[in-house]
Amino acid sequence: MQAQQTTVDPAEIAKFEAMAAEWWDPAGKFKPLHMLNPCRLDYITGQIAGEFDRDLTGAEPFTGLRILDIGCGGGLLCEPMARLGATVVGADAAERNIPVARVHAEKSGLEIEYRHTTAEDMAAAGEQFDVVLNMEVVEHVANPLSYLTACQQLLRPGGLHICSTINRNPKSFAMAIVGAEYVMRWLPKGTHEWSKFITPDELFDLMSQAGLTPVDRKGFVFNPVSWSWKISDRDLSVNYVTAALKPA
Repeated sequence: MQAQQTTVDPAEIAKFEAMAAEWWDPAGKFKPLHMLNPCRLDYITGQIAGEFDRDLTGAEPFTGLRILDIGCGGGLLCEPMARLGATVVGADAAERNIPVARVHAEKSGLEIEYRHTTAEDMAAAGEQFDVVLNMEVVEHVANPLSYLTACQQLLRPGGLHICSTINRNPKSFAMAIVGAEYVMRWLPKGTHEWSKFITPDELFDLMSQAGLTPVDRKGFVFNPVSWSWKISDRDLSVNYVTAALKPA
């Protein structure tokens, strides 16, 4: 099939290309993701286990599930999914991320298929997955609706789509841009554009337009006292995550 028009934003890809070598450095430019990752994994594994009736206390509970991590970066989510028994494909539009992810997976003794490609091209090729992980990507694409439509097309009927991003309000500007990029210097200046942030209601509407059925949303909340993240049912003011299903 012919490739669909891409929603990749070249300027956004260039930002992450420049940081590719630091993906697995917990004190480097991706320190915020390393800090957030346990919280992300708690949500992801809980949603997958609930949707596909899997026992997380068992050995490799995700065996038989095919999972795509779109915008996989260095593989911070791919590797835990593989350890849980899933067949994992990691895809990223930033070419330099792929060899970093492959080398780390090999050193970890994990079989993960990494590809330099886009959601649109994979959808055009007819790829299908039980779960699509779409974490901290939608705020970096040129056309969120087209991108989410491609993600929906990548799901099997009844499949699960998990998407996290950043809310758009004065607090998110203060925390995610001023705080993270200028005060704490967790991220290079210019990593995020506040105008591209998406409110939870906007994201639910976009997912519905893309053919998904939203079923859940939670906040990821940072506690500066304990220096840790937690999942919140009510506070979606900055970082948040959603779950949606493709109708069977």
